[in-house]
Amino acid sequence: MKWILYAIILSSFFFDLSEVQAQELREFYNGIRGLGMGDTSVAVVNDETALALNPAALGKLRDFYGTIFDPELDMGVAALNMRSAKAYSQPFTLSDVLPAAVAVPGDYFHARGQIFPSFVAKNFGIGILQKYNIDLVSDATGTTVNTFYRDDMAILLGYNFRFWDGRVKVGFTGKVISRIEIDDPALSATGPLDLPTLGTNGIAKEGVGIGGDVGLILTAPWTVLPTLSAVLRDVGNTPYDKSPGTRLSTSSARPASSVQDLDVGISIFPIHKKNVRSSWTVEYRNVMTASTVSDKAKLIHAGAELNFGDVFFLRTGYSQRYVTAGFELASEKFQFQLATYGEEIGTVDVPKEDRRYVFKFSFRF
Repeated sequence: MKWILYAIILSSFFFDLSEVQAQELREFYNGIRGLGMGDTSVAVVNDETALALNPAALGKLRDFYGTIFDPELDMGVAALNMRSAKAYSQPFTLSDVLPAAVAVPGDYFHARGQIFPSFVAKNFGIGILQKYNIDLVSDATGTTVNTFYRDDMAILLGYNFRFWDGRVKVGFTGKVISRIEIDDPALSATGPLDLPTLGTNGIAKEGVGIGGDVGLILTAPWTVLPTLSAVLRDVGNTPYDKSPGTRLSTSSARPASSVQDLDVGISIFPIHKKNVRSSWTVEYRNVMTASTVSDKAKLIHAGAELNFGDVFFLRTGYSQRYVTAGFELASEKFQFQLATYGEEIGTVDVPKEDRRYVFKFSFRF
């Protein structure tokens, strides 16, 4: 337990509650397990999502398996409530959901959906990611909408090297990402909203990026396995300047590059009794770009998981000032997961939480 205390003390040097930044911080990949544990992942990931979260964790896998079908849906409370003001049926189609945001000015619409079929084995993995993310908030007049839209299709290939009986793991993930993106603080609510037209107008941007991540896990050979982990993401930056027009032929503009950054975390894994163990972790994100984030509290994450025989899991954590929680029921072939977390979407003077709920069902072999 001393490691938990040391982690909290260490994180306090970075922690500043006096400032709040309105811009939501978005990652290439989020998983439901991590979101339930305070949006942590670097030092505790132990499944196929290691391909996107920390490739060094491929060295933790005990056997090979494939994930065939694993839809994950993430919706904000406001987005769910908007249906009563303006019904929508396609939460990842801009033309369908933007009128709902306009119907409730000032409310924050958030929807994320993804699927990640993959095959992983000890030290190796390959996966295909399809991810949609939409965030919308209308101005008071309903004429313009602060709009973020992202459609990613990606192939990820990862490999890990183990040294000194696995006490040191070094992993690499190569990724090819086809991205369509809109990031417009004042998109007209009355103009055309179809992607081809938005591409012609230079609003929807499209391109392919080729990049890579490098992960490191150091584990001490002690009872609770204290672990230090780090991931260098988008090594050398990832520009989306390859194969223009692959999925949106009308677009001549390219999405902004993914900037190289570093995430670090520490964790412990106590065994309490037969078939009962836990994971505890603290994480600090965006080490290399932290100076651009005025609210350092947005970079601090902490979480815990209680594991009952690899069948029943309870999770909780802290992320961006807000409590998170999660639940999982697992069998050899199926996983059923629920989670909730809060995202900071407020201003410097008025912090505001967007409470979100996540559901995932997985079928494996």
